[in-house]
Amino acid sequence: MKSLWKQWTAAVPSAFLSALLLSAAFMGFVAWDQSHWWSTKEDYGFGWLVPAFVAFVVHDRWPRILVAIKACGAPDSPRASGGAGWVLNFLTYAALAGGALLFLVGALYRAGAGPSYPGTLALSLGTGVLVLPLLFLNAPESAPSAPKVGLFADARVKLVALFLFPALVWLVSAPMVSVVENNLSLFMLNRVASVVFFVFDILGLSIEQRGNVLVLPLGEVGVAEACSGIRSFTACLFAGSFLSAVFLDKLWKKIGLVASAIFFAFMTNLLRSLFLTAWAYNYGPKEIEGTVHDVAGYAVLGLTVIGLLCLLPLFNLTFVSGDDVHDHAPTERKADRVAR
Repeated sequence: MKSLWKQWTAAVPSAFLSALLLSAAFMGFVAWDQSHWWSTKEDYGFGWLVPAFVAFVVHDRWPRILVAIKACGAPDSPRASGGAGWVLNFLTYAALAGGALLFLVGALYRAGAGPSYPGTLALSLGTGVLVLPLLFLNAPESAPSAPKVGLFADARVKLVALFLFPALVWLVSAPMVSVVENNLSLFMLNRVASVVFFVFDILGLSIEQRGNVLVLPLGEVGVAEACSGIRSFTACLFAGSFLSAVFLDKLWKKIGLVASAIFFAFMTNLLRSLFLTAWAYNYGPKEIEGTVHDVAGYAVLGLTVIGLLCLLPLFNLTFVSGDDVHDHAPTERKADRVAR
């Protein structure tokens, strides 16, 4: 353990290492606060995986983090200048102040009222907004004559970008504000009920819709029993965020995979609702309780993860133009002659 600590302190400047440890302490507090919801709300049971996945992502990116730290502290490390530099500094200090204020409000709320939706949301959002500028301000300095570049070419921005997932994933594992969650759940209930009714009606099956309740020959089924999709939505959003953080490098690819996870979550949950309704249609509403309901729920997450894994090779495709092939051909032939 001591040798590992010496390796860390030798490779990482003390200021940045202190910022990392302080950030870990903030995240540990957030994990403790959210653990209440992970153990009491089934929709957020996946949250127990979040600390382990955050640690894995940091460990997986550690070689890149060390390279970024070294590049950030090099004499020729690029820095944003002019208007870009002013905007970057303003955003950094504004985020630091805003994140600290949100975290303080959440901590006071937690101390006074115990676990609560607003307190957890303030703590989670405050931590994410606070950690990133904290790491930015403690990044190694460069020489005054460092090259002047745009906002996103700044070496400190590239370093902090490696911590986006560890800092912001807590927003996915935190319960949404009750108003947002209720409205989203109601919206998804309405869409699912309408689509299930349409499919059964177009097939000529006997069905009647009364709000979110479907009247079948053997009884009534509330779409809530077939799940509104909130649980699969949050879990699949987390799965998409983790896979994009580990396997994809470009921002547009990460956004695309997360958007695909949301789409898959809705479609697979719709299939689940159709399956459960069909089961209730044939065997009665009581037969969808218990094992059938739970297995169908786990299948939603499983199918989404499989779909995302199938999409990863597509997002990682590299297209080579004809000019690139022509330019590399002489080098390849030369290497082939040397090998012979």
